[in-house]
Amino acid sequence: MPKMKTSKTAAKRYRKTGTGKLRRMQAMRQHLFEKKPSKRTRRLAGYVAVHPGDEHRIKRLLGER
Repeated sequence: MPKMKTSKTAAKRYRKTGTGKLRRMQAMRQHLFEKKPSKRTRRLAGYVAVHPGDEHRIKRLLGER
């Protein structure tokens, strides 16, 4: 059986922690900051955990089973 290929788009968007959990960046933090409150941009900074319902699908995209 052939190897599973990693989805390169998913690999750029998700990071795996040392314990095996998946982390992602939050949306709405790329541009147009003038109209967004600083409080909101600070809250959206950093990584957050992926929803458990999506983990199985994302792990498949990353080449895991």
